[in-house]
Amino acid sequence: MRGLAGSFIESRSGSFAPILILAMIPLITAIGFSVDYTSAVQTRSTEQAALDAAILSITTMDTASTMPQRQVLLQDTYRENGGQGAATLNSFDVSANGTATAQAAASFAMKTVFMQIARIPTVAIGVNSAVNKAPALVEATFKVTGVSGYWNKTMTLYGTMFGAAVDKPLMTIDYAYDRTGDPKGYGTTTVSVLTTDSAGNTVTTVAQKQVCKLVDSNTPSGAVILTDGFRTRYYCVDTMYPAGGAGAQIDVSQMGGLYLKMNVPSGNPRNLATNDKNTSDRLYSGLKSDQTGLIDYKEMAAGQIVDIFGLVPCGATAYQAWEDGGNPVPAPVSNADFFYNVTGKCDFNKRPNNTRLTQ
Repeated sequence: MRGLAGSFIESRSGSFAPILILAMIPLITAIGFSVDYTSAVQTRSTEQAALDAAILSITTMDTASTMPQRQVLLQDTYRENGGQGAATLNSFDVSANGTATAQAAASFAMKTVFMQIARIPTVAIGVNSAVNKAPALVEATFKVTGVSGYWNKTMTLYGTMFGAAVDKPLMTIDYAYDRTGDPKGYGTTTVSVLTTDSAGNTVTTVAQKQVCKLVDSNTPSGAVILTDGFRTRYYCVDTMYPAGGAGAQIDVSQMGGLYLKMNVPSGNPRNLATNDKNTSDRLYSGLKSDQTGLIDYKEMAAGQIVDIFGLVPCGATAYQAWEDGGNPVPAPVSNADFFYNVTGKCDFNKRPNNTRLTQ
């Protein structure tokens, strides 16, 4: 029986072979279309991933970049990530509050293999992508609210510029104990902004000086009298430079990284830093409650690097404090000896934080 069937199929005298071939054409076409369709799906996935990477890349360009400049980077990044065809930047807008939005599209005519049978030489692949980028910190204003202790200490704000490998000091807060002799200890704190002149020299500009003293017969009238946990009565006098200034205004718009470091020569440890997992938990940060007017300080978690950008809210004031080494942590914020506040100003920035795809 099998021999008879084989002979029948191989027979050239009948008409079965042409009929069989004609019958297989739709099947071959269907299989071919399926292969081309699968290839198109995979190509579209690659195009989408490449366009997403490209639109994210243009949000980290310099804020003064033009649309044509962003278009060039968009296309280059699209190609570098495996994209084929042309990528087009349709819009890039920055609102008044610094929020950036962008939309882009890419298209590619993929050549077919089996669809050629049906006279379909190419399949159009089109993808779209959109991004939303929230404003980022561009300026931080530091103001000391109270420093105490028997140990002299200096807190320094360091920043790393975009593309740089070496950080630079941006601000210092120096505290010198004035030997008041009381259990808590008070002294003089000087807040200075550090900049660089055209010759590369560091220029120090004082922004605030705070002198805290014990209440005595020389206490000026009108001074705000405070009482600490040891029942010591004291007062502090602030002098701002210039007069009426808000504090040390630090331009961080060109900084890709920020961290705080405190040096306590007589302390243990001597050096504390927000980018040091072993000491970052000595920093407290909080916001003031609108209902109670109290500051809800939270101690930073142990074993983590603290993101200073994330601790300073846009257009609002954050309150920070340091336990400088005199007490083990965790400990109540009342044990801290270094208090100040930071007010943030945010705008469009090349920093990649708070950027998300919306399409």
